[in-house]
Amino acid sequence: MNKNYSYKLQLSYVGTIKFIFLLTLLLTSCKENKDKVSDKIEANSTIDENIDVDQALSNAVKQLELQTEYAMKENRIPRTVNPEGEMHWTNPKFDWTEGFYPGSLWYLYKYSKDDKWKNAATSFQAMFEEHKNLTTNHDLGFVFNCSYGNGYDLTGNEDFMAVMITAANALSTRFNPNVGCIKSWDVDRGWQSERNWMFPVIIDNMMNLELLFKASELTGDTKYKEIAIAHANTTLKNHFREDNSSYHVIDYDPNTGSVRNKETAQGFAHESAWARGQAWGLYGYTVCYRYTKDEKYLDQAQKIAKFIYDNRPADGIPYWDYNADKIPNEPRDVSAAAIIASALIELDGYTKESYGAQIDEILGSLASEAYTAKIGENNDFILKHSVGSIPHGNEIDVPLNYADYYYLEALLRYKDDYVKN
Repeated sequence: MNKNYSYKLQLSYVGTIKFIFLLTLLLTSCKENKDKVSDKIEANSTIDENIDVDQALSNAVKQLELQTEYAMKENRIPRTVNPEGEMHWTNPKFDWTEGFYPGSLWYLYKYSKDDKWKNAATSFQAMFEEHKNLTTNHDLGFVFNCSYGNGYDLTGNEDFMAVMITAANALSTRFNPNVGCIKSWDVDRGWQSERNWMFPVIIDNMMNLELLFKASELTGDTKYKEIAIAHANTTLKNHFREDNSSYHVIDYDPNTGSVRNKETAQGFAHESAWARGQAWGLYGYTVCYRYTKDEKYLDQAQKIAKFIYDNRPADGIPYWDYNADKIPNEPRDVSAAAIIASALIELDGYTKESYGAQIDEILGSLASEAYTAKIGENNDFILKHSVGSIPHGNEIDVPLNYADYYYLEALLRYKDDYVKN
């Protein structure tokens, strides 16, 4: 059952005092029909003002109006900011982040009903439509569900649906029935060729399953859903530790399906909990429950949520890795926080347990000046302080287009009690 939350996140910051008073958050729940009280926010929280969700969305509109004007002139898709502080665009040959920007514009269309956002989203996603046929990359779910998928949901445009189905077919070619998973990276090119991998599967791949679930709904063909379920089950079996944190990479023998290695590529260490990886798992298993109503997926999502909650910093914005060795002097990853917030809002609608206080904590932090850029700054990205990949020296403490995307999604879900069933 869905929940309706208060539009205001009443969160406050208390300077440098080591302890703060309990702050009551008034939330209305149609599941329990009673008020709930937030957890204590520890003294080093960065939240310093009352946050209105509509105001946060209004600010996002203003910021992305500036960014979209610039992007249209350049006819390119914003991804992040380069080390010189200039806009870094997506790679036109293929970029796993290319779908997030038009996806954000679709969310602004959903919010404002202004056709300019629909037209802009349609224009930007057309730049990579030809990538729907690629069989050399597993990220087609990210690319086409976030762009064309949102576009189809909001317009019913059957041309968008056709693109999604083509992309789902291309993604399905990477499934190996011996392993029971979709292969993440090809190991004969790029930095992946330096690893002793045969069939690497990353936790991120849980996010590509939604495209397959949708393809089965759109076509009536269960083959896509069957691949998604097999992948989710294999990942559930092999990716998680006893504390319900996940490995980043599991390498399989493609002939036998046996596990060869459990590693990381973007985390601090092989046995560490890379923050965005935990977010991908939480979101992915919540989506799996949405489409299957299989309780084991709901149970896993709740276990991941508990790990995240038990290991969160005071303001709810995780460090880039929960086990990084120089905490608290480590970069935060706002992208992980935005993904977590959006996932928790949906998860909250499926469970008797309330995640309201945790959601408020994260969204209150993200909407604060500590993490939200001033209008016209930050190369017109909404959020600051995300991390791409520290081991690769890439995108450290910068804005990222997918942080903005999941933040907008979380705000809309929060505002409208939005959970897709």
